[in-house]
Amino acid sequence: MGDKDKLISDEPIEDAVRSASSKKIKNQEQYLRGPWYLATGFLLFWALLFSAVVLPLFYRIPTGLTIEDASKGVFIAERAQSNLYKLAEIGTKVVGSDNNENKTVDYLMGLVNEIQENCLDDYFDIEVDLQEVSGSYIHWTMVNMYQGVQNIVIKLSPKNTTSTTYLLVNSHFDSKSTSPSAGDAGQMVVAILEVLRVMCSTKQAIRHPVVFLLNGAEENPLQASHGFITQHKWAKNCKVVLNLDAAGNGGSDIVFQTGPNSPWLVEKYKENAPHYLATTMAEEIFQTGILPSDTDFAIFVKYGNLIGLDMAKFINGFAYHTKYDQFSNIPRGSIQNTGDNLLGLVRSIANSTELDNTEAYATGHAIFFDVLGLYFISYTESNGVILNYSVAGVALVLIFLSIWRTSSISRVSIGHVLCWFILIFVLQIIAFVLGLGLPIVVAYVFDKYGLSITYFSTPVLLIGLYICPSLLGLSLPSYIYLKLQRSEKVGFAQHLQLVLHGHAAVLAILDIGLTVYGLRSAYVPTWTLIFYVIPLAVNLLTTLHDRGFSWTGVLKIFQVVPFLYNSYLIYCFVVTLIPMMGRFGRATNPDLIISALCALGTILALGFVIPLVNMFRRPSLILLTLLAISAVTIYTASSTQIGFPYRPKTNVQRLPYLHVRRIFYEYDGTVVKNDSGYLFNFQDRRGPAPLKLSKLNTTGLVSIAADCDTVMMCGFPLYDHRWVKNRLQIMWLPREEEIITPYEPKLELLSKTELGNNTLRMNFQSATTDHASVFIQPLEDVIISNWSLPTSYIGQQDTSHMYFSYGKNNTALTFFIDFYKLDADFAVPLCQIGLAVHFIGNKGDAISQEFAKKIPSFAAAVDWPASYQRYIF
Repeated sequence: MGDKDKLISDEPIEDAVRSASSKKIKNQEQYLRGPWYLATGFLLFWALLFSAVVLPLFYRIPTGLTIEDASKGVFIAERAQSNLYKLAEIGTKVVGSDNNENKTVDYLMGLVNEIQENCLDDYFDIEVDLQEVSGSYIHWTMVNMYQGVQNIVIKLSPKNTTSTTYLLVNSHFDSKSTSPSAGDAGQMVVAILEVLRVMCSTKQAIRHPVVFLLNGAEENPLQASHGFITQHKWAKNCKVVLNLDAAGNGGSDIVFQTGPNSPWLVEKYKENAPHYLATTMAEEIFQTGILPSDTDFAIFVKYGNLIGLDMAKFINGFAYHTKYDQFSNIPRGSIQNTGDNLLGLVRSIANSTELDNTEAYATGHAIFFDVLGLYFISYTESNGVILNYSVAGVALVLIFLSIWRTSSISRVSIGHVLCWFILIFVLQIIAFVLGLGLPIVVAYVFDKYGLSITYFSTPVLLIGLYICPSLLGLSLPSYIYLKLQRSEKVGFAQHLQLVLHGHAAVLAILDIGLTVYGLRSAYVPTWTLIFYVIPLAVNLLTTLHDRGFSWTGVLKIFQVVPFLYNSYLIYCFVVTLIPMMGRFGRATNPDLIISALCALGTILALGFVIPLVNMFRRPSLILLTLLAISAVTIYTASSTQIGFPYRPKTNVQRLPYLHVRRIFYEYDGTVVKNDSGYLFNFQDRRGPAPLKLSKLNTTGLVSIAADCDTVMMCGFPLYDHRWVKNRLQIMWLPREEEIITPYEPKLELLSKTELGNNTLRMNFQSATTDHASVFIQPLEDVIISNWSLPTSYIGQQDTSHMYFSYGKNNTALTFFIDFYKLDADFAVPLCQIGLAVHFIGNKGDAISQEFAKKIPSFAAAVDWPASYQRYIF
């Protein structure tokens, strides 16, 4: 027999040997697959890891120090807490009220004077200025006009300093109409004062002056900070700001805005803040403007060109801006957390060389994040781009090497394995879409049937509503593939590894896409991939890659890190955003946001873990378990009291409404409309539906949207820019009895003067309350050419909106408008003007008070009388 004939005859024998070998390997793999009941234990391990590690570290706060520790030159939470108690006892602190303008200012000035008296004169100079300021600026769609609002300003300077660059530290002491403001932002105010006290009484020098600003009009919104940064004598020297605010009570402070373009500030935080909580992702989400919040930080950046750090409390945001924002909700350790971080940052930045010339250190954005509060990682955006591309590239290369290795050990062509991988990659894209899409479908269906925010009081429902469906979506395509694949040459363990490679490839492409788009939050898939790339490299460098399920051991060890971080990160956002969904408005389905967030967290935390249930026999039982949990949760959330969103005191429905008296005057002064009713601005998706469960009679409640098409600003006293933005969702409940307001403000036309050039000037005056709005709409053939408001606002809106408030100075509102008319005929109507006056703090007439008593206990009413007059001039 020739060599050629021998070779041909040997091939069937070799194929038979390989086939027998492959069957033996597959039989071994089947034997090595764990018993089905261990799959449940495998998943429970990750749940226990979250409960035992993530939750304790997330809620960890330091022990509050007492007066006994004062000699150490450290922040004393006990003293700050005592000050907070007295501050909260004052009650609500609405701009213009006696509580805000007199009692609170007097109390805080007393604390400042005490600190000033005990300041070390040999080391520091301390100056105090009580600023009363007036001004205006454009905020969103309105002119924000303020008069006589107050700022308490303290400058702490090193002795004989020549520095002309200052650090600014800011928070606010005013409040919303029903809030005692212990959280927002009393806890920050007392922390600032305690930091001032410690610095002033400790022999630890600083290079640069520090300005401590306690501003008295942030809720109005952002008026006092504007007054300071545009008009105060020390403002032009302030170059860096540390802004402190709160959207919750207690817990840690999150850094959610930095810079801009100043990575050195992030490094200062890393080096000097002992309690980390920060993420670039929070910064990018906040700066989209989708969240119903804003801070003074934006004012300092826009009008003062400052850089800085924006920090806030966010845990227990359910009490934010309600009467439940009380002293009892603020743990001493939470104040200590704020004080430790703030004291470290102030001392560091006040001694920094970067503060000499901040522009010289403007080197771009930073990428930053803490890891479970234990570590802090930061690097420049440019380095982040390199890292993102490198990790994604290395991941794809190692995946290819793994495919080549699989083909080699299986003795099949690389093209054969690549075909399997392409199929798997497509399936993993489908899995990604299902993992993200199934929770969103649940959210959509619940909302369609009026069952949104069922998790509002019972967040554990999120597991069955969104996390389990996401896990189902993630695992189902790979389960079907592994169940149906019939490869005799490539082992089951290698197919499972290809499944994980498919998920890694999806993340790598996503990472590249996010980086190209310019999102710094791409760091999240990057670091998730890193902890897949490392074990893959280890497995390839050893024989573990080729030995059945051996490769999974290294992988599972490394997956602990991304699981802990990603679940920690997403949990942080869930804790922040769920309370916000109670004030997100009626126009948007908030469940879409929460479901997408939970799905994203599930994909990132468990994307490489959930396919591993196929290592066990009968993985279908896991899928059925996930399905059963979802089914039971959906039933519980939709059909039992557990799914009702609100609870008295702890998880309330926000219910702002006005007791409105409307009068419409024609050009000749005759009255064409005179009615009364209650104007509701429902804050969450459920709107008026929950009120039907109470004794409150809402018969006749209608939307005002139809009026908005025909009447200037819908014909109602819309309170501020947020009410204006939400006007199509606002509802009106007529009342037969006339609403009696404390008094009836009037808009007086003081004079009309022709200025020439077809222009007429009208001067107006109104003795309003401390909160009022003026709506101005010229008629079709009339143009506003000038007025006493910012001229850049002219023509921006069809109906101009001036929001006016005063603090200490309650003189009448005065303004002028110049009208241009081509034919110069000024003996005819030129414009409509609406005057909305708000009596904040007044409980209303007797009927309104009886109405308020019927508000259900699960709702937190925020209400006051308001008058609205429509004039034609």
